This record gives sequence, structure tokens and C-alpha cells, in this order.
Amino acid sequence: MNDKISLKDAISIGIGGMVGGGIFAVLGLAVSLAQGGTPVAFLFAGIIALVTSYSYAKLSLHYPNRGGTVKFINQGFGKTVFSGGINNILWVSYIIMLALYASAFGSYAPNLWSPFGDKHLDFHFYASLIIIFATAINYYSIKVVGDIESYAVIIKLIILIGFIGVGFYGFTVNNHLDQLAPSSWKDPIHLLTGGMVIFVAYEGFELIANAVPDLVNPERNVDKAYFGAVIFVIILYILIAVVTIGSLTFSKIATAQDYVLAEAAMPVLGKIGFSIITVAALISTFSAINATLYGGSRVSYVIAEDDELPHELSGKLWNQPIGLLITAVLTLFLVNTLKLESISTAGSVGFLLIFAVVNYVGYRLADQMQSKSIISLCGAILCFLAMVVLIIQQFMSNPTGIIISLSIIAFCFLLEWLYKRAKKNVA
Repeated sequence: MNDKISLKDAISIGIGGMVGGGIFAVLGLAVSLAQGGTPVAFLFAGIIALVTSYSYAKLSLHYPNRGGTVKFINQGFGKTVFSGGINNILWVSYIIMLALYASAFGSYAPNLWSPFGDKHLDFHFYASLIIIFATAINYYSIKVVGDIESYAVIIKLIILIGFIGVGFYGFTVNNHLDQLAPSSWKDPIHLLTGGMVIFVAYEGFELIANAVPDLVNPERNVDKAYFGAVIFVIILYILIAVVTIGSLTFSKIATAQDYVLAEAAMPVLGKIGFSIITVAALISTFSAINATLYGGSRVSYVIAEDDELPHELSGKLWNQPIGLLITAVLTLFLVNTLKLESISTAGSVGFLLIFAVVNYVGYRLADQMQSKSIISLCGAILCFLAMVVLIIQQFMSNPTGIIISLSIIAFCFLLEWLYKRAKKNVA
């Protein structure tokens, strides 16, 4: 029992996975897309995450496995080209998330110290440095990675909840709450699109699945862990969006889009508040990069172990999965070549597709799990429709992001087909 984790620990894993660098990276982008309706956009995205967490909870309870999402997809489809392609997309989506977190770090860090005095160079310097540093820590000690994540979750939640409290106090002195009125909202399609572009901010609750084999009394606690984590984060994000829009004009939010959360602390706390939120952003994004590097390298290991990628990827380099180095190198490439909106769009498309498939697996296996198939089916349809709306809407304003997203998906399936074909020919 000493090796078991409690319900509180499981909820912390889910919250820590979601409240990483995502909210710091995409909040400004969300406001630019949804304007005063940003809290509604976060609610849309949160509802999809909540419905999807039902399928994850039932699959986790019936098929507990540290392989998490990879194992669920293989359970539903077997080890086919389709399941292998989806699992490859999962690995690439983790790499995209790493690039998103590194982008946030690169945007916030120059506000404390600008080594080059050039915003563009500073961004690339910090974004690359944090990836290299986190990779070095992963190679040095997995225990250090765990310790960093444990402390970071507490620190960032204290600061974000404090930000909300101070923000609401600030409304008594000066506010822009009129910007939250429905007249300032974008149309429903743009609200939905805004919610889907920022869906990456909810990515992370699925990490609970990897911990379920170690969870105390899973029959009672699995549902509570998933739903508790997702509902808490939905409320947190909506309140953060309300405080940000109520504290700053839309023009100021647009100017400080890459570090808008820090800017929103300025009206009440001044430069000190700006610095505190900046530090919180750096801690959050660093811990998220640290944990996602660890998780991403393990995903590639599990996929290779299941014979859906070359077995060489299940090997080790410097006592860590070789996928760790590959993940870090690809992240460096993405963060230094793509813009934030393209990274966020690619990440959202990837995870919406993966969650649609997991929900469909939940629907297919509902009889075995004695779960409500209609909820999983609704989750699959919602994720798929949201992905289609995102692709269509973003193709008009950000065709590069959509082309990249669809190219990645096609490449992942092509890679799996070629691997399976080559393996068959050898046999």
C-alpha cells in the first residue's frame, strides 16, 4: 500500500497535466479569437474534455495499464495500421505540446531579462535553452523531474488562485467588465473555434490513466479523479478569462498577447504583479516541459514495444529511452520554425482526433465495461465535429497551421503503413 497513490494525488496529476504551460501560452490567442466570449470558449472546450474524461475513466477502470491512451486504442482496434497511426499522432502531439510550452517560456522570460535586446532573438534563445535544460534534467535524474513537478503544481495553483482573488478585488477600483457583455462576443462559430484552438489547455487529464494501476480503491476513485480534475480546471480557466478581460482593454490584450496573464496583474499590483505572474509562467512552462519530455519519451517506448514503431525506439541511450533525445530534437525544430497559432492549432487538431478515437473505443467496448455508450458516442461526435469546425475555420485565417496539422496526420499513418509493410516483407 505504500506504493499506492491517493485520490488527491490522482486529481493533482490531472490538474498538473492541464495547468501547465497551456493557459499561459494560449490565453491571449483565445481573447483575439473570441473577444468577450472567451470564458464561453473555455467552457465549450471544457465540456468536450469532461465528456471525454468519462470514456477515459471507464477504460482506465476496465483496462488499467501504465500505457494509458496507447493501450486503450490498441484494445479497441488491435495492433493495426490505424491504431499505430493514431498512436504515432499521440507521440507527435506531445512534441507539439512541448513546442507550445517552450513558446510560452520564450515569450515570458525576456520580460525579466533580455540578453540580446531583440524580442525575436530573445524568444528563440529562451525557448531553445529551456528545452535543452529540461532534456539534461531528464537524463540526469527522473526523481528530480518528479520533485520539480510536485512543487511546481502547488506554486502555480497558489499564484493563479491569488491572481483571480486580486483580480476580483481590482474590479472594485477599476474594471472593463462591460467587455464581457454578449455584445462583445464573437459569433457562435468563432466562439467554438476559439475554444477548439485553445483545447490544448485541457490536454493533460489523460495522464491520470497512466497512474490508475497504482490508485487506491480504483472502483470508487477513478471517476472522481477524472471529473474532479477537469471540473476544477474548467472553473479555474473561466475565472482567469473573466479577470483578464475585466482588467485590460482588448487593445492592451492584443499588444501583450504572448504574456497577457502577466499584463493583467498590472492594474492592481503594478510591476510586482507583472513579475510574480511572469515567474509563475516560467515555473509552470518549465515543469510542463520537464514532465511532457518524460511522458513523450515513454509514449514512443510503449509504441515501439507494441511493435507499432521500429524496436530500436525501445532501446536506451544514456540510460533513458532513445525517444527522449528524438523528442527533444523535434521540439527544438518546431519551436524555432512555427508560429504560436500554428503550434496551438496543430496540437488541438491532434488531440481532438485522438480523443475522438478514444471516445469511439469507449463506445465500442461499452458492453464489456458496462458503461453508458451514448456518452462515449456523444464524446466521439463532439470531438470529431469540433475538429472539423476548427480545420475549416482556421484554414481561412491560418492555412499554414491546418496544412501542417493534416500533413502530420498523413505522415503518421504513412509511416505506420510503410513500417507494417516492410515488416511483412521481411517475414
